[in-house]
Amino acid sequence: MKATVTQLTNELIASYARAGGINHLDGKNLPSKRAITGITQDLLRLLFPGFFDDHLIHSSEVKVETAARVDAVLGKLEDEIRKALEYQPPAGLAKKDIAAEAQKLTAEFLAGLPCIREVLQTDVEAAFNGDPAAVSKEEIIVSYPFIEAISVQRLAHELYRKNIALIPRIMSEWAHARTGMDLHPGAKIGSHFFVDHCTGTVVGETATIGNHVKMYHGVTLGAKSTAAGQQLRGKKRHPTIEDRVTIYPGATILGGETIIGAGSTIGGNVFIMDSVQPNSLVIYDGLDMRVLSKAEKTTAVDFQI
Repeated sequence: MKATVTQLTNELIASYARAGGINHLDGKNLPSKRAITGITQDLLRLLFPGFFDDHLIHSSEVKVETAARVDAVLGKLEDEIRKALEYQPPAGLAKKDIAAEAQKLTAEFLAGLPCIREVLQTDVEAAFNGDPAAVSKEEIIVSYPFIEAISVQRLAHELYRKNIALIPRIMSEWAHARTGMDLHPGAKIGSHFFVDHCTGTVVGETATIGNHVKMYHGVTLGAKSTAAGQQLRGKKRHPTIEDRVTIYPGATILGGETIIGAGSTIGGNVFIMDSVQPNSLVIYDGLDMRVLSKAEKTTAVDFQI
C-alpha cells in the first residue's frame, strides 16, 4: 500500500515523542553549521589573502577587500557567538549582557588574526622545509590539506580558549571532513608544526605539542581510556609532545601523563603509554618495541634523527 504524506508525517511525529533526546524543539537557537562554514571560509581568505579567492587581489585593492570581508565576518560571527552564549552562558553572565559580550568576544577574536598569521607562516615554512616533494610555498598553501586543517584549528582554538560553546568544534569538524585530519580545537600546538600527508591523524582535546614537531599520517595522540565518560571532562587525558619530536606513520601515543621528551623520534606503528626520555628513538622491529637513546643508535638508519 502506498504511504501518504500524512501517514509518513504522523510516524515521524510519533518518533519525535519516543526519541526526544535527539530533538531540538522550543530550545535555544543554536549556531548555524552553514553560517559557520561560510565564516570559516572567509576567515581563511583573511589569513591567506589571494589564495582562497576566485580572482587575483591586487595590492592596491587589498585594503578595501579586507575591510569589506572583516565587516561581513564581524556581523555574522557576532550573531553566531551570541547564539552560543545564549545556549551555554558563562558563569555570571546575565542574559541582558549577552549581546554586548558577543560583540566584545568577536572583536577580540578578529584582533588576534595577525598573531595567528605569524604562527601559520612558521607552519608553511615547516611544511616546505620538511617535504622535498614541495615545489613552492604557494603549492603548500593552495593544495596541502594540512594547511587548511591547522589554520582552522588555530582559529577554533582561540574561540575554544574564550569558552565559546559549539562553534570551535563545528569549525574543526568541517576541516576534519575536508582534510581527513582530526585536530581538536582544545589541543595546544606550538610553532613550526607539520603533518605530512595528514590523512587519519588524530590529536585529542588536551594534547600539548611543542615547537618544531613533525608528524605523519595515521598518528594518534589519544586518551588511554574514556570509560569514565563525562567524569573525565576537564582532566588531562592526552599526551604531551615536547619540542623537535618526529612521529612516523601509524604511531599511537596515549595518556595525559605520557610525555615524549624533546628531540625524540617515534617510529612507525609503535604503541606508547609511558613517557619517553628526551633524545630517544622508539622503534618497532616487527616483534617488540624498543626504546634506544640516540647516542646508542647503530641501526635504523632510515629514521630522521
